[in-house]
Amino acid sequence: MAAWSVVSMERDNLEKSELKKLWSGLIRLALIIPIMLGTLLLSAGSWDWWEAWAYSITGLAVLFGSRAFLILRAPDLALERARAHEMENVKGWDRFLMPFTALIGPFISWIVAGLDQRFGWSPDLPDWIQIAALTLIQLGSLLGSWAMAVNRYFSSQVRIQADRGQTVVQDGPYRFVRHPGYAGGLLSWLVGPVFFSSLWVVLPTILVMIASIIRTGLEDRTLREELPGYEEYAQQTKYRLVPGIW
Repeated sequence: MAAWSVVSMERDNLEKSELKKLWSGLIRLALIIPIMLGTLLLSAGSWDWWEAWAYSITGLAVLFGSRAFLILRAPDLALERARAHEMENVKGWDRFLMPFTALIGPFISWIVAGLDQRFGWSPDLPDWIQIAALTLIQLGSLLGSWAMAVNRYFSSQVRIQADRGQTVVQDGPYRFVRHPGYAGGLLSWLVGPVFFSSLWVVLPTILVMIASIIRTGLEDRTLREELPGYEEYAQQTKYRLVPGIW
């Protein structure tokens, strides 16, 4: 039976109260977008900054679209992502790396981008270059969403999900690299300073990218050591993040 062929059964088995919690959780999660927009605009000292609005709208579309998909098609994964931080077998190093890459690092970058816009620390790039960068940010987000759509074990924390019968996923983007979710995120981060036309955003970007690469390596080692069949998959799919390179 294919991994996703069981989702309708699992959805039917969920209590209505659990589904309501998932939807209310999605609404709470979506609050990160106005927080992001507010941080950007307040740091910039202006409402008239199209980059902040475009970035936030992109984030809202990807966040709400991908999470709504999970609730409708894979509520068991949505529950896993919501509760993973409560699990005892979450790797200790991930209790630091995940919050830094998902919350702390981004928040710092939003403040820096806004301050750069306010004080003009960096030269402005042409609009077409910024739009091209935004397109790459969207592509990176779509790659991450694709990985989540085909991998029903795409947890928010690094842990072996023996309680959910975790197996190796080799479909979709996992045919090309072992960690397409991280690859999409790194692509979005890489072009972020270009989109914001900010040299200073490079600094928090480097920190987040380094932390993400470290997290990728640690997760890959965990999967090799603890998930049956992953070592064989790693021998077949040799690249972690970039096909043909690394």
